[in-house]
Amino acid sequence: MATPPATPPAEDRHAATEARLRAALTARAAQVTHHDLRREPPPQGRARSLRGLYGRGLAALAVAAAVAAVCLLALLPESRLNPTPVQPARPPATTTDRPAPEQPPMPRPSAQTPRVVPPAPAD
Repeated sequence: MATPPATPPAEDRHAATEARLRAALTARAAQVTHHDLRREPPPQGRARSLRGLYGRGLAALAVAAAVAAVCLLALLPESRLNPTPVQPARPPATTTDRPAPEQPPMPRPSAQTPRVVPPAPAD
């Protein structure tokens, strides 16, 4: 029967991992040169920006809307601009079947002063 290999102590594992990380970082640092760290030269000539395209597109849309409005107003017949009133679906009906309800006469205030009635004497 084969015995499983013994695991190295934790200190040895950390040391091995640290050595491998240092070797990898040193190899990567050797690949970076001063040319990689220089800035790119500024662009030459006129650069197109999104703001300029947006402004031109908005202006073209406004011009197209104005042309469409003028064409619609010029091509529509005059009857569309001044429409005739539409007749109702049925003539208005007035009913005289029921007589108007009679209301009792409203009491009117009199111009006389109120009478004062003396209380009756107690017996």
